Amino acid sequence: MKRTGSLWIALGAGLLALLVANLAMGAFSISPTRVVAVLGDHIGLDLGVDITRSDDAVVWSIRLPRVLLAAVVGAGLGVAGMTLQAAFRNPLGEAQILGVSGGAATGAVLAVALVGAAGGGAAPVGGVIGAALALWTLTSVARYRGRTEVATLVLAGVALAAVTAAVVGLIAVVVDNDELRSAPFWLLGALSGATWKELWITTGVVAAGVAVVPLLAARLDLLLLGEREAAHLGVDVKQVRLAALGATALMTGAAVAAAGIVGFVGLVAPHAVRAVLGPGHRRLLWASLAAGALFVMAADLVARTAATPTEAPLGVVTAIVGGPLFLWLLRRTRAQYGEWG
Repeated sequence: MKRTGSLWIALGAGLLALLVANLAMGAFSISPTRVVAVLGDHIGLDLGVDITRSDDAVVWSIRLPRVLLAAVVGAGLGVAGMTLQAAFRNPLGEAQILGVSGGAATGAVLAVALVGAAGGGAAPVGGVIGAALALWTLTSVARYRGRTEVATLVLAGVALAAVTAAVVGLIAVVVDNDELRSAPFWLLGALSGATWKELWITTGVVAAGVAVVPLLAARLDLLLLGEREAAHLGVDVKQVRLAALGATALMTGAAVAAAGIVGFVGLVAPHAVRAVLGPGHRRLLWASLAAGALFVMAADLVARTAATPTEAPLGVVTAIVGGPLFLWLLRRTRAQYGEWG
């Protein structure tokens, strides 16, 4: 219990510290005092600190929507990873690794290419549809004789990710559309174009997906025992998995539409908090949400400041952390499952 309380304190303090750091640091540095003063000014609170129009523009119009969007994207991907791991009973489940992010990016790019400037919500809708189709393809290929094998799932995901990356790159290069951002954005991730409108749309779709998961938490716990065992305990395994994957499509589709493919968040966040909280999905859900938000906020801060005045791709930063963790989990899972049954 003490460790659980310490985890929540650490997550809360980390999120607050990263919020201030993201608002203060960058090519145009602003002191934390003036950052707080700008925020206070927008809620009608005068703290007696002199702030300039430049301070206000940078903090409120540029950095605040970006850091909040980073938190929403990280939260969605963190919960999506936890949900995928539960639905497939696979510790390697993660949206990028399984090709779900690639499917979402393909759907978002196609939607923007077809609808163009007339469709403000085209990318999120396309992203959700693309993620859903990727999950359908993945389950169709990976399930054999009523079960999903670890190796088949991962290999199908790798193949799906490769195909969707090629399609995204081709569309982004060939289609002449001012609303269509370049291929590196979709494939490597970035938050440089964050706006308040994009933040609200993404938050709404991600929240809809997150809201489904608590309703499934108890049945996901039983699913960890095995599909046959869960069915004997009264769980409609097919229905639970369908609902879980639907929620994953919402969260992943919206996150990818806003930030491109940002990998390994759904691997790092759930595994980091599971070590403290254990496998219970009701508590793990909110901790994965907070840890995912913290991870992407920290990664975006590094992406913005590590190579100033240039900006590193967000997905590169998350891969530096998540890649080694994936290799370690791959080795551990291989030992656990023997011949990958």
